[in-house]
Amino acid sequence: MADIDNKDQAEMDPADMEDVEEVEEEETGEDENSKARQLTVQMMQNPQILAALQERLDGLNGSPSGYMESLPKVVKRRVNALKNLQVKCAHIEAKFYEEVHELERKYAALYQPLFDKRSDIVKAAYEPTDEECEWKADEEEELTDEMKEKAKLEEEKKDEEKEDPKGIPEFWLTVFKNVDLLSDMLQEHDEPILKHLQDIKVKFSDPGQPMSFTLEFHFEPNDFFTNTVLTKTYKMRSEPDETDPFSFDGPEIMCCTGCPIEWTKGKNVTLKTIKKKQKHKGRGTVRTVTKTVPNDSFFNFFTPPEVPENGELDEDSEAVLAADFEIGHFIRERIVPRAVLYFTGEAIEDDDDDYDEEGEEADDEEGEEEADEENDPDYDPKKDAAPPAECKQQ
Repeated sequence: MADIDNKDQAEMDPADMEDVEEVEEEETGEDENSKARQLTVQMMQNPQILAALQERLDGLNGSPSGYMESLPKVVKRRVNALKNLQVKCAHIEAKFYEEVHELERKYAALYQPLFDKRSDIVKAAYEPTDEECEWKADEEEELTDEMKEKAKLEEEKKDEEKEDPKGIPEFWLTVFKNVDLLSDMLQEHDEPILKHLQDIKVKFSDPGQPMSFTLEFHFEPNDFFTNTVLTKTYKMRSEPDETDPFSFDGPEIMCCTGCPIEWTKGKNVTLKTIKKKQKHKGRGTVRTVTKTVPNDSFFNFFTPPEVPENGELDEDSEAVLAADFEIGHFIRERIVPRAVLYFTGEAIEDDDDDYDEEGEEADDEEGEEEADEENDPDYDPKKDAAPPAECKQQ
């Protein structure tokens, strides 16, 4: 019965809500403004009413208000002139992003020597000096010299007990496992392969060429495939759509292409073999059929769905490509430039801190609202002591 009441309440139209206000006012006889305020608060706390209002607003979203149609013809002409100016602004914005891309390409060349040295340290091609390894962690600032010396001796003792590792083992695999967006793609059978991943590089398109970037995954020789580099190229567009120029909001990825992987026989983790038993209808005999079917794997990343010339995709392909574009952009923008911080987890902590700050801001806003209520001469704290029965969650 409660569900039916909630449903009826959620489907109220504005006229019904006005009737409720009138009935409440007639029954209680309280001050009109105070009662209206209280009723509004009650309705805004009810999820069914909020859902009904949101549905009504969603229906209005993008709908013409009728105001433009009511304008005089001479004013409409001037509004059209403003729209033409807006289209020109969109084209200037597109040029801005093209220059930003050129700046990215320029500074990528400056970053690359540092990234190359990072790669050399990871794969043990270069051993950093004591000076390069000097790092003052936050927790070490409060340690006494005696405690530092003791910690140093303990670390040396542990190092003597262990076999000396080369470089930084499983560096990129650890990065992937630390990032939810990437770890969701990983399967257990992918991990032995990714242990051989030595570097990820970003290559930008040459000057004068269509805007694009390529992710290069560099592997050491391994038993799984013969490729030393796997690539994924993302082609972008930074120009307003002629049919909808006002939707332009910066460069967008139009399509992406992977590369063939030369798998060693029996090592292709993107395929799996299944056996099915089939029974003959007439004779009743049973035979076993072996089939090769696709298998979940990170390495499917290198065989994205192809975008047809007409640009039309089914819903599944659209979802895969949308996720693919997000992953490619994230690797380019965050993972490659800040890999060590994702390896240690510090970059993830920074992301968490960002969310905490948003929460603190929300708390501050709630505090301000409470203060406003206390300063309101019509505010009655007794009315907020317990929510009315009809507003309680079932």
